[in-house]
Amino acid sequence: MSSGERFQAQPQFVKLYDFHPPVEDFRSAVLQGLAQPQKALSAKFLYDKRGSELFDAICQLPEYYLTRTEMAILRAHTKDIARALNHRVLVELGSGSSQKIRILLQAAPQVHTYVGVDISRQHLQESCLALQQDFDGLDTIALCADYTQPLPLDQVPELHHRPTLGFFPGSSIGNLEPAEAVAFLKTVAVLGELIVGVDLKKSAAILEPAYDDAQGISAAFALNLLTRINRELGADFDLRQFSYQAHYNEAAGRIEMAIVSLGDQRVHLDDREIPFRQGETLHTEYSYKYTVEEFQLLAMEAGFQPVEVWVDPDQHFSLHHLKCL
Repeated sequence: MSSGERFQAQPQFVKLYDFHPPVEDFRSAVLQGLAQPQKALSAKFLYDKRGSELFDAICQLPEYYLTRTEMAILRAHTKDIARALNHRVLVELGSGSSQKIRILLQAAPQVHTYVGVDISRQHLQESCLALQQDFDGLDTIALCADYTQPLPLDQVPELHHRPTLGFFPGSSIGNLEPAEAVAFLKTVAVLGELIVGVDLKKSAAILEPAYDDAQGISAAFALNLLTRINRELGADFDLRQFSYQAHYNEAAGRIEMAIVSLGDQRVHLDDREIPFRQGETLHTEYSYKYTVEEFQLLAMEAGFQPVEVWVDPDQHFSLHHLKCL
């Protein structure tokens, strides 16, 4: 245990603020997405409990360089990043298993309040409880919400009149199209400051295996979306009739991920019959890649001023400290 780590032997209560979208929002989004000429669903729907577990497994894969590279950057520059935290409330967007935040909390014992924001309620509560058990004097708050929507921070009394800093790791901002990323950054400007992970442009030979691994965990992660739709909405997707693909579109600077129909078929949901042609794709995710300069320009368009950027020696990943103007 490092000298900065704070150990708490007894479990404590984690306060939950639940703003999870109702199931009808999921139903209407699925029906709308499947009715488009290019079928598409938001990447946020990938993260039910099982999806979150599969994504955690992806982060451990040898092909998936993003997690270990970002964590190496955090460790290499932990003192500089800890100074940016000061005594602010630390708000992690898309907290997942909250592994990266541990590096910051170990380096910044002056941080006494942590807010995890995630759409997967059970995964979020488990992660917040684990942090509160492991870091003495740390209060954790679980905010179950869609972080791409305006954050309901004004409904969390513990945050009133307290300075905050957002932590948005993992290059999740790459899931948004550039215009959407600008709109998102404008939304989270309420936090005042932000530390955000951004994946950098590189060759398809490195990128494509990271999103379509040899063990098939990335495929299982994508196809779990169909399992979720079957379970929660009563659809009848036959997973044996679908596969997964990930391709780097160099011109657009993005990985394009999709579920592919293996034959002509029809899927039923409510009273709808949804046709799929052989080879037709259901788009699940983009992952945009940027140069440091491209992302800084995007951040400035959203009203942020770049303060500092940290990059690994191989120029694979970047971590940006931004301050709202």
